[in-house]
Amino acid sequence: MGFGPFLRLDELTPDVALIQALKERWDPECHAFLFPWGHMIPTLEDVVRITGLRVDGQAVTGVTYTSYQELAERLLGLAVTRERSSLIPRMRLQASLGVASARHKIGESQVDYMVRMTEDARAALAEEEGAAADRDLRRFLILVIGRLILGTRGDPVSCRCLPLLEDMSSIGSYAWGAALLAHLFDSLGTSSRVTGVAGFFPHLQVWAYHHLPSLSRGETGWGRAPSTTLEVQWTPYVGEDDAAQLWVERGRPYFGRDIWLHSFNTVVPLHHRLVARTLGLHQSVVDFPTQQRPWERPGRSFRGIQQETDWTVWVCEQLTDWEQCGREVASEATSDEDYFRAYAWRYGAQFDPEGRIASLEDILHSTIQQRDDLQVVVDQLAELDRAQQMVGGASSSREDPGRSVLEGQLPAAVARAEDALAQVQERETELRASLARTTALEAKMAELRLRPEAAEVSMWHEEAE
Repeated sequence: MGFGPFLRLDELTPDVALIQALKERWDPECHAFLFPWGHMIPTLEDVVRITGLRVDGQAVTGVTYTSYQELAERLLGLAVTRERSSLIPRMRLQASLGVASARHKIGESQVDYMVRMTEDARAALAEEEGAAADRDLRRFLILVIGRLILGTRGDPVSCRCLPLLEDMSSIGSYAWGAALLAHLFDSLGTSSRVTGVAGFFPHLQVWAYHHLPSLSRGETGWGRAPSTTLEVQWTPYVGEDDAAQLWVERGRPYFGRDIWLHSFNTVVPLHHRLVARTLGLHQSVVDFPTQQRPWERPGRSFRGIQQETDWTVWVCEQLTDWEQCGREVASEATSDEDYFRAYAWRYGAQFDPEGRIASLEDILHSTIQQRDDLQVVVDQLAELDRAQQMVGGASSSREDPGRSVLEGQLPAAVARAEDALAQVQERETELRASLARTTALEAKMAELRLRPEAAEVSMWHEEAE
C-alpha cells in the first residue's frame, strides 16, 4: 500500500526551537520560507526522499461530509465523537486494535511509540481473517494517517480520508506524500502564537538539515551525516541512489513543477518557480505571489464546512492541474542578481534583525513596567481588603449603607486586578519566548554567514528605485 518505508523511518529527536523558528519565517502569501538569501520551499522531491511516501497518482480528495457516523460504523465499527464530526477518540481506536494499553512511556519518542504500537497491532491483525481483517487494517491506517501524515494538534483522530479506504485495492494509488505537504503548508500558515506545527513535523526538520546542513545537531539516522558547510544546499540529493526508494522514479513527472497540492478541503499551491535553484538553475525574477481572494480560487484550507462538499467539483481547475502534473519550471537567467534586487525590494524590511530584536525588547520592557504597576495596584487593593476584614465592616455598615456597597465591591476589584496582572504576566512570558526564538534564529543565520549586510540591502533598494 506504500506505507512501509514511512513506518520504518528512523527515530528523530524533535528540535522544537528550529521548527518554531522556521514557522516564523513562513510567508502564507507565497507559501514559502523567507530567508535573507531568498525563498525556500519543501518540494515533492523532498517529501518522497525523506518520508518514502508516494507523491504521484490520484490526488487525496473527494467528498467531505457533515457527519461521518455512518461511514465510521460501517467501515470501522466505531462511532465518532458526536453526530456532526469527523473525529474518533484515539483511545477508542487503539482499543479496537487491541493496543489500548500502548501509552507513551517516560522518555519514549513518538517514533518508538509508533513502532511498539505497530508491532502490537500486527499481532492483533494476524488473528483476524476476511472482513474483520479488512476492518482492523482500516482502523490501523486511519490511526497512521490521522495521527502522523495528516495529524492535528488534538488527541482525537480525523477520519476524513475514510472514504478513500473503502476500496482496499486502491489505497496505494493515492499521493499521500503530496497530501502530507499540503497539510504541512496549511499548518505553517497558522498564527505564530500557536507553537509547533500540525502534521508530520520530522519532514520539516529533516528538510532543514538537508538544505541548511549546519543547523543539524548531528542526526545521522535519516540518510545524511552532520555537516559544517556554511552554505545553502540547493541540490542535496545529487548522486544519491534512486533505486533505494521505490517512489522516486515514479514521482519525477511531478518534480520541478508549479502545481496545486490536495488534501480534501486543503488545496494549496506549490510555487516551485520561486526555488529554481533546487533544479540547478539560476533564479529568475518572477511575480511574487500574493494571497488569493477566497472567492476566486482556493489558497488554503476551507474552514467551517457546514455541508456535504464534493471537492473534485469545487476545485476542478486545481484538480485538473494536478492530473496534468502542473507546469514545468524553467529559467533563462544567467545569474541571481536581478532576483536578489527584486527580493530585497519586496522583503528587505523583514531582514533587519537588530531592529526586530530591539522592537521586541522595547515591547517587553513596556510590558514589564505595566506588570510592575499592576502589581502595586493589586498589593494596595489586597491590603485594603485585609484591613476592611480586620476592622469588620458589618457593624459600621448599619450606620453607613454606602460604605457597605463599597466594601462589597472591594473583593471584586481585587479579583479583576489579579486577572489583569495574570494576563500581563502571560504576555511577558510570550514576549520573552519570542525574543529568545528570534535571537536564536538570527544567531544561526549569522553562523551561515549568508545574511546580507545592511549596506548591501540598502544598495539593492537604491538600484531597484
